[in-house]
Amino acid sequence: MSLRLFKILWVIARHRLDTLIPIERLPLWSRFVMWFMPLRLIPVGQRSRGERLRLALESLGPIFIKFGQMLSTRRDLLPDDISDELRRLQDQVPPFPGDRAVARVEKELEMTLDQAFASFDRAPLASASIAQVHAATLHSGEEVVVKIIRPGIDAIMRQDMALMYRVAKLLARVPEARRLRPVEVIRDYESTLFDELDLYKEAANTSQLKRNFKDSPLLFVPTIYWPFTRRHVMVQERIHGVPVADLDTLMKKGVNLKKLAERGVELFFTQVFRDNFFHADMHPGNIFVNADNPQDPQYIAIDCGIVGSLTREDQDYLARNLLAFFHQDYYEVAALHIESGWVGENTRANEFAAAIRTVCEPILEKPLKDISFGQVLLGLFQTARRFNMEVQPQLVLLQKTLLNIEGLGRQLYPELDLWSTAKPYLEQWMKERAGVGGLWESLKRQAPELSRQLPELPVLAHQALGRMEQEHRQRHAQANAITELEAKYAQQRKRHHRLRIGVALVAVALAWQPLSEWALAQPWPLLAAAGAGLILLLWQ
Repeated sequence: MSLRLFKILWVIARHRLDTLIPIERLPLWSRFVMWFMPLRLIPVGQRSRGERLRLALESLGPIFIKFGQMLSTRRDLLPDDISDELRRLQDQVPPFPGDRAVARVEKELEMTLDQAFASFDRAPLASASIAQVHAATLHSGEEVVVKIIRPGIDAIMRQDMALMYRVAKLLARVPEARRLRPVEVIRDYESTLFDELDLYKEAANTSQLKRNFKDSPLLFVPTIYWPFTRRHVMVQERIHGVPVADLDTLMKKGVNLKKLAERGVELFFTQVFRDNFFHADMHPGNIFVNADNPQDPQYIAIDCGIVGSLTREDQDYLARNLLAFFHQDYYEVAALHIESGWVGENTRANEFAAAIRTVCEPILEKPLKDISFGQVLLGLFQTARRFNMEVQPQLVLLQKTLLNIEGLGRQLYPELDLWSTAKPYLEQWMKERAGVGGLWESLKRQAPELSRQLPELPVLAHQALGRMEQEHRQRHAQANAITELEAKYAQQRKRHHRLRIGVALVAVALAWQPLSEWALAQPWPLLAAAGAGLILLLWQ
């Protein structure tokens, strides 16, 4: 662990990433520390700041590369020179040698390369953070791509995750950071990240996504060849499309970018709400465009290693929140947050609504080019801190996907109005979900279970009535037992009271002579007080 931390610090120093920090915006004491750091003695070199950041992320491994991939989609948050360099992390990570790729394929498939493929290109088509892809041809003639997990990547990722857990646990001790639930977020990120190392899971996700969009104009998903798919090797249909980030080629082909951007929004909401199964790694390196019909473009999705889904409650909650945003009903947004338990029950809805209105009102009814979800999220986090709102780990993947979609839409068609595109779709979905059609679909889904339980209803009803009768008898017996105990207790109190009176009378009789002599010698007020005390004693 300490060696890994030392390497991270060394990479930061070697590539002088401290130069990316805007010193002029720091507090005075921070600027003083930065000015006198020994790090400033290391020369910056001839490389640009974007190239130095990219090389640093590449050298640190897949977790850092994926972070750079996400940043590359947010050109509104980063300067162009840094965004252009980080785009290379999507599919231009330095590859591992072709001989190692061949050895891994033969080991996984348990056959020679010639037995498996008619041809195999040892030079990779693309190389990413966790795997690289080679072109090949099957003996049956189909053109395919072979995806191969990088050897030894598991150990590096586990070291990085252990380091992230340490940082998360330290943050969890800070009251301001505890509501962000850093440990839970890292745990969810870990599970999704390590799922990418199992290509059986990716192949299954790809097949599911293909089934969901069968014959759809929105999305094409390549076919998986299961006989040649293993845990660390996957073979799928080769696609020929234009990378979604290659705007020059898309414009040369006359692709309708407005329609393409709108279809991206529709694609996101279809996956989340209709199918409850969404591609959660939609950075530009994984998205291509079928431009055969430029006025009716279709997306092509690859790399389905990370997918997400929501519970029915989360789906409904998300849809109701978004619709409330679209209708600028901030009180409803606040009430939904309180109802869901994301903020405390003692939160005043009107105050929370006013805070949300301040953050969100400026972004509505504006084109996408004028909206930055990064800035909106920052404002919402500041609002959350005021009302002790906790991060929900189950929605982190969805938030990440939404950020990717926004970055994609910003590149394709900056004038896109995300709200007006999404609002009709959400309203229709809610109408179908809550209407008669939704009820009928729910009944059809539950029909097998209902048909199984229906013949058992008389028996279940008889058992329930029997249990109710038994509980009634038990309560009646308990009430009788309590009444008997109360009577016995009252009787014992009476006996105890009579016993005390008898003891007192015997004591008085035995001591009557001395007491009478003593009483004659005392004044009457003292005798009255003694008599009253004796009466009170006997009364108890």
